[in-house]
Amino acid sequence: MMLEARALKAYYGESEALHGLDFSLGEGGILALLGANGAGKTTTLRAISGMVRAQGSLTYEGKSLLGRPSEEVARLGVAHVPEGRGTFLRFSVEENLHLGAITRRDRTRVARDLDQVYAQFPQLYSRRRQKAGTLSGGEQQMLAIGRALMLEPRLMLLDEPSFGLAPRIVEDLFARLKELNRELGVALLVVEQNADLALQLAESACVLETGRVVLSGRARTIAADETVRRSYLGY
Repeated sequence: MMLEARALKAYYGESEALHGLDFSLGEGGILALLGANGAGKTTTLRAISGMVRAQGSLTYEGKSLLGRPSEEVARLGVAHVPEGRGTFLRFSVEENLHLGAITRRDRTRVARDLDQVYAQFPQLYSRRRQKAGTLSGGEQQMLAIGRALMLEPRLMLLDEPSFGLAPRIVEDLFARLKELNRELGVALLVVEQNADLALQLAESACVLETGRVVLSGRARTIAADETVRRSYLGY
């Protein structure tokens, strides 16, 4: 497994937010984390990224992530696209993309990856000199993903990528994510309120409820179970 959590707990101060999660993600796979607001989905991504205190077992490519600062986790090849996109609005599109490669020293490969991001998201190339704050919501989400790709990740964490976007834009964005996974081999761990959309994208899924895994399995199996959909996913 590329990423594996066993009895994972996470804390905000002394308050326990995750209560012993078990899940795993294989190399090049796509895992969806589903559940209602407050279920612990975002906290799980923050635990992986070193943004909150965690206990238990959490390994990435055989290395423990527990206790590592966020910048060290990023250097290992884990890119985090947060909810709200984390865009530097006063910087240009290209400046935002270069910030994604700030920990890298291989300038030739950085230039290659910049060209690759522009090939994946042609809209960003045409707006590369614009301030990021002038982009549409969909373009800002593409920029956030492009910035994460500039890290040269093997694993990308995506927190609510469809949030605030029109359905047509969401459909296009998820098609791009599928292409990135297939063509570049980047594994995806996706937190998404739109369960139907996430289950179409992912190979496997975990459903969280109040900081616990209540269901896990193949995405298509979960999507086909009407009782599960009504009880946990709300559709």
